[in-house]
Amino acid sequence: MSNKLLVVIGGPTGIGKTDIAIRLAQHYQTEIISADSRQVYTELNIGVGRPSPSQLNAIPHHLIGHTSIQQEYSVAHYTKEALQILDDLFLHSDIVILTGGTGLYVKALLEGFDDIPSVEDGITDRWTSLWKEQGIEFLLNSLKELDPAYLEMVDKANPRRIIRALAVCESSGKPFSSFLKGEPIKRPFISLPIVLTLPREELYARIDQHVLNMINLGWEEEARSLYPFRHLKALDTVGYKELFDYFEDTRSLPEAISAIQQSTRRYAKRQMTWWRHQGSWHSFSPNDDISIINIIDLELEARSKGQGARSK
Repeated sequence: MSNKLLVVIGGPTGIGKTDIAIRLAQHYQTEIISADSRQVYTELNIGVGRPSPSQLNAIPHHLIGHTSIQQEYSVAHYTKEALQILDDLFLHSDIVILTGGTGLYVKALLEGFDDIPSVEDGITDRWTSLWKEQGIEFLLNSLKELDPAYLEMVDKANPRRIIRALAVCESSGKPFSSFLKGEPIKRPFISLPIVLTLPREELYARIDQHVLNMINLGWEEEARSLYPFRHLKALDTVGYKELFDYFEDTRSLPEAISAIQQSTRRYAKRQMTWWRHQGSWHSFSPNDDISIINIIDLELEARSKGQGARSK
């Protein structure tokens, strides 16, 4: 299967990954695998930007809405399932499209993932409480003591990742960085990584309008139906948290919408930073179908000649 091609369409939330992925899948008569850590859940729809019914009907999509928020789901689950789907799809297709904004899922599928030991919920909860009480600087200082090597590489503005590292350090008695693997795993397919980009102002305007569109589609009602499950990890995510605050009368609806827009813009900024640090990704506008198809065709031609000059 080493001559099979996985086209990866990455980029920040709201930039139009689904639309271009569908157009490419239609052009090459293939299917799409999602790489979105929230779209995997059956109960989450509007608030996670799940493709519309018409989009899902246009092209077969995989790993969308197939597991419950009540079930544990990790990068290990995702990678195992995605690789099995790729095996099946590559039996009758030379090219498959992967798209999504969860960089961890994309990286794990392309390169493998670190086998991090599990941690009891109580340990993670304690570090989370310390973060809320004392701030992120306390977490960073703690990580400096427990794992200075990981402090050098972690996103210092991402408390979730810092808390995870601290919890693993405490639980295992070893530095979190000691569990990080070395060389990437060689997958039995070629990957062509493409990242979509837009000027920041244009992207942020899209995000603000996208949030309003989701509200108009009934996001508030969806969130109300999920409010009884707000304690679940799957719902500790941008948008639902702010709407839950509104239900609890700690924000007005306009304040919640504004907070969602701001949080989503910040999330998109972190995503853009992540993609920039991933190396040789080909960058295109989300509407530049011709250039994207050209580079895919060049890769397919190189693959057919046994070269794969741009492959990973």
